[in-house]
Parts: sequence; C-alpha cells; structure tokens
Amino acid sequence: MLKKLSIIAAIALSMPMMAQAGDAAAGKAKAGMCAACHGGNGIAIAPMYPNLKGQKAAYLESSLKAFRGKTRTGGMASMMYGMAAGLSDADISNLAAYYSSL
Repeated sequence: MLKKLSIIAAIALSMPMMAQAGDAAAGKAKAGMCAACHGGNGIAIAPMYPNLKGQKAAYLESSLKAFRGKTRTGGMASMMYGMAAGLSDADISNLAAYYSSL
C-alpha cells in the first residue's frame, strides 16, 4: 500500500502545475486599452489587427508575455511591446480569460 501511495505521489508531483484561470471580469475592466485596435468586443477594427474574441487563453497569454519580453517579432509586434510592457502576469491572465470567454 505504501509503495502505491509513493508511486501516486511521485506521478502527481511530476505533472506540470495547472495554470490558474484568470478573472474575466478583471480582464474586461483592463481591456479598454486593447479596444482601440482590437475593438470593444474583441473584433478588430482594421484587417491588420487580429481578432481577440474567442482565442484560446493559453495562446493569448503566451503572446502577451512574448510581446512584454520583446521576443515576438513581425507584424505589429513593436507596437505591442509598449502595450504589454506594463502588464503583470495577473493582468495577462485576466485579459486572456476575458477574450477567450467572448
């Protein structure tokens, strides 16, 4: 029995931690700065900007973190560097939760 518990514990500890889901309401409150290009409802106002509505939260989080770290390039990336620079990890998670919920 102890051996089985040890194996279960080892497996559980080796699994990656599940990311905490963001707070969509907090993301909506923070999304005002995004609306100028990505629209108030997550549908872009011009074809050169991507729609955020319905995107996967993990994709949005990784993209915003890459913009914040200036490791994502191409397209409008340089514009996004400034937009993402002041976002905390919680802000990013919240924004991702909001746009993925639309």
